[in-house]
Amino acid sequence: MAVPADVYMFGATYLLGVFSMIAVGIVTVYIYLPVFYNLGITSTYEYLGMRFDERCRKCASALFALSVFVYLPMVIYVPALAFSAVTGVSVIKISIIISTICVFYTTIGGLKAVVWTDAIQFSITIGASVLVFFLGLNSVGGFGEVIRIANEGNRLDVFDFDASLTKRETFWAIIVGLTVHWVSHMSINQGCTQKFLSVPTYKDSVKSVFLYSIGMSLTKSLSVFTGLIMFAKYAQCDPMLTKQVAKKDQLLPFYVLDVAGHIPGLSGLFIAGIFSAALSTLSANLNSLAGTIYEDFLKSWLEKHHNHKTAGHVLKLIVVIAGVLCTAMIFVVQQLGGLLALSISLGSVAHGPLLGMFTLGVLCPRANRKGTFYGALSAMCCMAIIIMGAKYYASRGMFGYPKKPVSVAGCADFNLNITSYLNETLSFYWYTMIGSLITIAVGLIISFFTEKDEKQLDRKLISPIAQFMLPRKNDHGHVRYSVEKEAVEGDELNPENAFLKKH
Repeated sequence: MAVPADVYMFGATYLLGVFSMIAVGIVTVYIYLPVFYNLGITSTYEYLGMRFDERCRKCASALFALSVFVYLPMVIYVPALAFSAVTGVSVIKISIIISTICVFYTTIGGLKAVVWTDAIQFSITIGASVLVFFLGLNSVGGFGEVIRIANEGNRLDVFDFDASLTKRETFWAIIVGLTVHWVSHMSINQGCTQKFLSVPTYKDSVKSVFLYSIGMSLTKSLSVFTGLIMFAKYAQCDPMLTKQVAKKDQLLPFYVLDVAGHIPGLSGLFIAGIFSAALSTLSANLNSLAGTIYEDFLKSWLEKHHNHKTAGHVLKLIVVIAGVLCTAMIFVVQQLGGLLALSISLGSVAHGPLLGMFTLGVLCPRANRKGTFYGALSAMCCMAIIIMGAKYYASRGMFGYPKKPVSVAGCADFNLNITSYLNETLSFYWYTMIGSLITIAVGLIISFFTEKDEKQLDRKLISPIAQFMLPRKNDHGHVRYSVEKEAVEGDELNPENAFLKKH
């Protein structure tokens, strides 16, 4: 729902995300996945406890919980908005129904139910999207006509190499900024890695990563071209200017009813597809959220006082509480604007620091627990100030992103062309990258001044591509951080020399 509307308003630069997704798959397979799989962990945040300490692990788990609580209200809101546009039923009522259904089958079936329902829902989503795509093509005169109209409407300026960080969508914003953002979603996010790590062999895990990358590339490409078809259809009669649509994220259901409303059941199938996409995302995230909260905050206490049956009830209770809280937050989401920008922006408060923490762990042998912890806190505070400030000033009309020109010249009683000009602010595509860089920079600086008090480091905790940076092994296969310590322990047979070197 969000991507076609975004392409309609701002152009098709998002199509470059296909290359970003391929890059993300490669990064996942060669940097992060080998470490997680070889350690045999359940939660990716276990890794941070092994690499650094429990404080870093709990910090990461709290950041993940924050990102889920920010993201899931939007996941619930999307199908509710679509259904409301079609039927007129209250968004809040629909949201409550969606949450109830999803919480029910997630608590009853666990991960197995999530995987099977995801597979079924994916099929429905893709089937509905493909049908609407071809109906839309037919309604505007074919693919060639779509490209011609989109080009005339300035929607195909994909290769914009402007290096400005304030321009909403450029080649660099998508290829670099969006790639980093998706790495945080795919390479380290518990919702994805939980599935990558659940298959029998590492080879199967790699296959699942690349299948995911291909599938995401196809679905995002389909969404982009659907947005271009929407523009071709309404290039001369914009539904927002004519007040047929209240919000830009309702453009897609409006378009579906327009091109498929004459075929019994097809528009309903498409709405079912949107519901399926939302439910699959919601169930996967609720499941991983419950697992993370239990593993990192409750497990040690529960195992001392209760049995496994009680733990199962606690997991289900977490899913129910999370579902209720996320549904309640829809009241806030309704007031914050476009869904694509909103989901990337708010999520970056947590995604940037999280990606920075994991990157310090797998690629920087010299990074230590103090640097990682305070680096993540610094980044979270900085990103919260940047993002909340941007949202505040945007709500007051002081900043925004210029939209492409729209027209109502082809409507019966309208004759107007509009191009918006606003003061641009930092593009939201860069938020995750900035948060990651702050975490890494602060973390390395603090680690440099505190590195001598660190524990021994197991080679398995470092990504294979970064192990060349490790110092030599000791007799037990561990790596020592401090060159000074190596000199002392290497001279054990001469206590006098060892004492002099130490002091």
